[in-house]
Amino acid sequence: MEVPRLDHALSSPTSPCEEVIKNLSLEAIQLCDRDGNKSQDSGIAEMEELPVPHNIKISNITCDSFKISWEMDSKSKDRITHYFIDLNKKENKNSNKFKHKDVPTKLVAKAVPLPMTVRGHWFLSPRTEYTVAVQTASKQVDGDYVVSEWSEIIEFCTADYSKVHLTQLLEKAEVIAGRMLKFSVFYRNQHKEYFDYIREHHGNAMQPSVKDNSGSHGSPISGKLEGIFFSCSTEFNTGKPPQDSPYGRYRFEIAAEKLFNPNTNLYFGDFYCMYTAYHYVILVIAPVGSPGDEFCKQRLPQLNSKDNKFLTCREEDGMLVYHHAQDVILEVIYTDPVDLSLGTVAEITGHQLMSLSTANAKKDPSCKTCNISVGR
Repeated sequence: MEVPRLDHALSSPTSPCEEVIKNLSLEAIQLCDRDGNKSQDSGIAEMEELPVPHNIKISNITCDSFKISWEMDSKSKDRITHYFIDLNKKENKNSNKFKHKDVPTKLVAKAVPLPMTVRGHWFLSPRTEYTVAVQTASKQVDGDYVVSEWSEIIEFCTADYSKVHLTQLLEKAEVIAGRMLKFSVFYRNQHKEYFDYIREHHGNAMQPSVKDNSGSHGSPISGKLEGIFFSCSTEFNTGKPPQDSPYGRYRFEIAAEKLFNPNTNLYFGDFYCMYTAYHYVILVIAPVGSPGDEFCKQRLPQLNSKDNKFLTCREEDGMLVYHHAQDVILEVIYTDPVDLSLGTVAEITGHQLMSLSTANAKKDPSCKTCNISVGR
């Protein structure tokens, strides 16, 4: 069987700049399992003694790449022509047992100086746990391989999206944001019990909580950033917030300038959809110098509050004027506590549309509008 060729997945630094190793192969068939058992069709000769990789080190981990190195005994080291790398997603005990399992990835690379970089969004996803093991191999004149035993198995986890990746998402979101509509209030819907609990147990102040795992799998804010979700979308015909909500029949409304003003910074957090025609953009508002601001400054692209495609705050005739994008649904996270006395709580007259809830919603990985080529 001829192995399909791939480029740009494994590289090794041969100069200050890394060069991509050519002639890399990705085998969908099993060359040799970690117990040393060979497939009848694998073309691997009887095992001869080659140095077994040990003390494997994984470094420079990103959302779609990592560097790998190891130590080897010097005996027969000069006979090594290739490395076999066995890369697998770590099995999740809570995963659906009926779901089709991921095909293990077998990477074959020419023996090069270590460390080398493994890179490829087609087999690496962000924020995902993997196991990796390595063999050394010597290619024979007849095309067969002599291989070492497998190394020990190492576990590691890929990283979140970087600012570079988030900027790619940002640029995609800008394309469909649409024209800007004027608004004057942020609002947050919850059940009556939520607001009763805030008054009784938190001194009337809504507290930030850790964001759930909805949206892009590689988003650096999921499961890490603490904040309070607000909406600001308005109905086109009235210019006011809609009377329906998926989150509860009671709504807290607060004047926009209380949360978004020259003393706050604005950040882009995510862009996603849930197998629907409409898309969501997550923005973060953080008071300047706050813990939330410091968190976002290191991880998220900062937006110009006066000039961006999603949410703006501008001064006109001595007053702050606010606009939001019409063609995306904005989810705004405010990173500090908010006292209920700064706004009003009232029951809405519309319906509770549970189908529109984004709680822990998974992003559609096939959508070309809101995905980038570094995993999902």
